[in-house]
Formats: sequence, C-alpha cells, structure tokens
Amino acid sequence: MRYDIRRLLGSGDRYADAGNPLRRRLRLISAGERREEARAFLDQFCHETGASASYHQKRWAEIRRELAAARFYRHTPEELAFGARIAWRNHGRCIGRLFWESLEVVDCRHLTEPDQIAHRMADHMRDAHGDGRVSAVISVFAPVEGDRLPAYIESPQITQYAGYGLTGAEVRGDRQNVEATRIALALGWQAPAETGRFDMLPFAIRDAQDQRSIHVLPRDAIREIAIEHPDVAELASLGLRWYAVPCVSNMILTIGGIDYPCAPFSGFYMATEIASRNFADKKRYDLLPQVARSIGLTPDDKADPFWKDTALTELNRAILHSYRKAQVTILDHHAASRQFMEFHHREQAKGRRVAADWRWIVPPQSSAATDVFHLRMTNFHPVPNYYTSRNAEGWRLMPFYGDAYRSRLAGNYDRIRRRWKLWKRMAW
Repeated sequence: MRYDIRRLLGSGDRYADAGNPLRRRLRLISAGERREEARAFLDQFCHETGASASYHQKRWAEIRRELAAARFYRHTPEELAFGARIAWRNHGRCIGRLFWESLEVVDCRHLTEPDQIAHRMADHMRDAHGDGRVSAVISVFAPVEGDRLPAYIESPQITQYAGYGLTGAEVRGDRQNVEATRIALALGWQAPAETGRFDMLPFAIRDAQDQRSIHVLPRDAIREIAIEHPDVAELASLGLRWYAVPCVSNMILTIGGIDYPCAPFSGFYMATEIASRNFADKKRYDLLPQVARSIGLTPDDKADPFWKDTALTELNRAILHSYRKAQVTILDHHAASRQFMEFHHREQAKGRRVAADWRWIVPPQSSAATDVFHLRMTNFHPVPNYYTSRNAEGWRLMPFYGDAYRSRLAGNYDRIRRRWKLWKRMAW
C-alpha cells in the first residue's frame, strides 16, 4: 500500500505546488493521522495542565469541526506555548532540555509579511542577549493552513558568517556558507569592501508567494565575542570571534498535527559546538593547524599523534574563557552532560520516557568521559517536536503512547501500529 500524493496534497493547484521548497519539506500525513495527533496533543495538554473534563470535551468538539471543514484548527495561545515547550522536551537531538519549562514563547502568528518577521527577529535577538545571561526564546509565526503556505525563514540560522570562494578550493570564512553567500550577493547584499573571515550574512525569508528577500540584522541585535586564551596570548592574534547567541531558524515546529514552518528559537552555546565543530571541522573553518601553531605545537601526526587533541582542548578553554570574560552564558560539555542526566532522571521520576539520539547527545570532545556516553538511548520521535524536513526525520514523527501503557497487550499493539505507519511512509 502506498500513499497517494494527490490524496495527501489535494489536486489541481495544490498538486502543481508540490515543487515548492517548503511543500517538499512538510510532512505528508493523512486526515486520520492529523486528527489522531490533534487528539493526542489535547489529551496531553489537559492532563499536564489540569484542565477539566468538560473543557476537554468542548475543545475536542471545536477541533473536530475545524479539521472537518478545513483540515486545520487554530491553537489557543496557551496550547501554542505548551506545545512549543513540549516539542523542545521531546526533541531527541538536544542535550540542553533541562530548562524546557523556562522557554519563552512569543506568539507572532499575526505577523505574516517578511518585513514584519525581520523586525521581530531583531527584537528576538535583543531579548535573547539580555545582559549576557542568555535566555531560551522562540518566536512562532503563522502555521500552514490547509493548502496555504506562510512566509518562513530560509536561512539555517539568523546569524551566520559569510564564506567567499577564492581561487581553487580556497575559501575565506565559513566553508559551509559559500552558496548562501553567493545567493545573498546575487540578491543585492553588499559585502564589505575588504572581505574577512567573520562577515555577518543577512538572513533570507521566503514570502507566501515563494519570493525570496534578504534582511540584515541591526548591529545592536548582534553581539560577538573576541576569542582569546587565558594563558597563551598568541592565540588572540588569530583574530577569531563568534556570535553570542545561536538562533536556529529553519526547523519546522509541529504541534497536534499543525506545522509551523517559521518558528526560530535561540538558546546558549555549549563550547564544543564552537571549538570542536565550527572552528575545527574541515568543512567549516578548519583552524586546528593554526591553533596548534599558536600554542607552540607542530601539526604533524607522525611527530605528535595527539596534537589535535591538545589543540581542541586549548581551543575549548579559549572559548569558555572568552565567553565568561564577556559575561555571556556558555556551558562546557561536562556540565551539559550532567544537566542532561538530571533532565533524564527528572523525566523518569515523572513516568516519562526520554527520546534521545546518542549521536547528537554525546559531545564531540572527551565523549567517553561524560555520563551520557554510557547511557542507552532511543529516539522514538514523539510529537510535538521540531524537524528539518520530512525526508530527514519528519516522516518518523507520530504520537507516542508508551508512557500510558496499562498492559503488555496495549504496548505490543502500539509497537505494531507504529511499525505499520513507518512502513507505509517508507513505501510511499
């Protein structure tokens, strides 16, 4: 049995619109699956917030009518805030979920034009920076309503550095962003007269008509940290810097069968994200040889097989020192690991299983020295959640009832049902 794309997307103009970049990323779920997700979310909302049985009955009747009429229903502000926080709690690739309840949810569904979205994102970044104590903030814009696609932010992050292709394979800046830089230049962005390794890119927005525009953050909405080492002055001569707040902007928030393709969220960094990945990865800045020389090491595997390990450790020390000196929130990977273990224990104490992807949770530095390395993990992709596209992890998302099993028979039935759904989606 295969999914019929005409049945799922509709016919006529909707089927012709299947080539839209956003349409290709959205999950394909049937009307029955959307209804099931809506019911499961409402059950969870009422259970965890203590809503009455009469409210549940009335609200479910409203949702059923809206879904039957338009394959869409509108979340209340309370449901939206609850769903965004639960989506963070459920997201198996995030190590920093201990503070999921503190997520500040800003309802921006009334802001639909690119200029309005860009203006809100400037305020979002200012709010997230605060006085250096970085807070977790999400701005949720308009959802997909039936066949209507809203404006959304195309860039993976609101703040990114440019990458300029030079002669041959040489790149100045972030290698990951060479194509994004080329597109920004083609759309009219003016790069600095003297390009550098840390030129801030504008972010791209596609409107409801699928027209792309670029938007530059005001300087007061961006804070950057100059990187220096607490003991080795030479490292500062490399001129490294990084932005204070990461704001992920290309993930789709899904709550109760409704998708929000524009829901940028920000938090604070773990040092290894910058030092061990952004600066060290060969497809990014590839700075380990330069860092090694600056701290007196020879980047030669035969002379010293551990030079990379030493350089990574010292680069992590430099990142932590620099952010703390600037009084900007940051975590080391050992502290992040301990926080995840505390989150795991808390969730178990409440009778909830924790969805987690081992490959993403375990830090890239000193992995076996952290507790999370030795923890068995399963990512069962519950909803609400965040996803990048249906072909990546979106097709796996569905309600999880494992925390409410009352019998072995119910558990076995649910496992078989989940496998049947996944088989259908893979077959399509």
